[in-house]
Amino acid sequence: MTSAVKDPINEENPNLSPTSPAEDSDTTPLYPTSEPEPIPGLHGVPVRWYDADRTEPYTKIVPFQERHDTSVEFFYKPVTLSALGIGLVVLAYVATTQDVLEEGQDKRRVGAYAAIASFLTFSMIQFRDGPFIRPHPAFWRIILGLNLLYELALVFLLFQDLDSAREMMKYLDPDLGVPLAEKSYAEDCALTPRAIWNALDIFCIAHTLGWFGKAMILRDYWFCWILSIAFELAEYSLQHQLANFAECWWDHWILDVLLCNWLGTYLGMKVCQYLEVKYSPKRVLSQFSPHDFTAFEWGTATDFTHFFCVVLLLSVFLAAELNPFYLKTLLWMEPDHPFVIARLAFVFLWALPAVRELFQYISDPRKAVRMGQHVWLLLATIATELLVIKKWSKGMFAPFPKTVKWGWAIGVALLVSYSMIQFGLPQARKYARNQRHKSRTKAS
Repeated sequence: MTSAVKDPINEENPNLSPTSPAEDSDTTPLYPTSEPEPIPGLHGVPVRWYDADRTEPYTKIVPFQERHDTSVEFFYKPVTLSALGIGLVVLAYVATTQDVLEEGQDKRRVGAYAAIASFLTFSMIQFRDGPFIRPHPAFWRIILGLNLLYELALVFLLFQDLDSAREMMKYLDPDLGVPLAEKSYAEDCALTPRAIWNALDIFCIAHTLGWFGKAMILRDYWFCWILSIAFELAEYSLQHQLANFAECWWDHWILDVLLCNWLGTYLGMKVCQYLEVKYSPKRVLSQFSPHDFTAFEWGTATDFTHFFCVVLLLSVFLAAELNPFYLKTLLWMEPDHPFVIARLAFVFLWALPAVRELFQYISDPRKAVRMGQHVWLLLATIATELLVIKKWSKGMFAPFPKTVKWGWAIGVALLVSYSMIQFGLPQARKYARNQRHKSRTKAS
């Protein structure tokens, strides 16, 4: 008589499919790691490249999970050769068939689109998986590929002058290349119903949607509030360079911070709280919702590493928010131009897995031994945007007033002083106590 072997995973949760792991979330690696990565070297002796054994398990890339959380098994089977064959057939048909690509058409544009599509296909099939598995890991590989394409475009633009860049933008949109007048929002600052009504426009909705997205990314009320206030202070500091940063005081603190930003943050955090506790049924439509949602606790005051990473993340977010204002001004694009909107939408998609990877990197350094690919590439993208703006801005904007310089100098000084008091003094006291203890031990 034989006894049936029960699966403890499915016995605990019968709603999981037979191939599902018991505990799977966006914190779980998407490919199994049977062994931790070894420390470089053997007994302290570095291994030469021609002696290295390249059969260690951590050198192998497993593109698909062996166990995954889905009832749609077909979409999780590797189809790399099939995708290669279909892609080549489509390319050959479009490139060689005259009824698709007639003479006289802009073949350079079609060729560029085909190259981008081929690159994204490669990204979808061969890039490493990120922290998210919904709606499908391949979707997030494509998002990573789009980020890499944008980064490469920025690197190319970095070596062009501003006039050449404006001419290139006309190839993408013939309506570009025309100087634009900057709009100021500080013309009528009387606190009257008429002035407030005139200040209400489509950008109020954009503010609310933007902060809804930031709440989904950061998942922390206080972080969003600090970032909201910091952005308004940045607008005060840069209004001498960009006219649309000049706003009335009530526009800054009432319409923006207390109304639009707060409403977007509140709704975003409510969605985060719902996703943390919601029950996700195993159905096809559940693929378009997160499998599991992790609340972020950044731990700003726990240690210096967390504090530094939070300050760095705040700085990167501010740069990501300010960069499009300078880029659209330099390249003569309206705020509602599709390129500007697309950039904001893609940064939101790029930041979702990037911030998730950063949170795991600083919260669980033993498990996340290296910075994730999404956060690494997004940091490179924001930094390259800053370099492009820095290069093109020579002689374009007014220098910073002394009041702005003094204000930011005081802010940096307070930030450094806080970190020294919060983290430096306790470490110094601990070091002094250890030294006194060692002295007493030696004396005894």
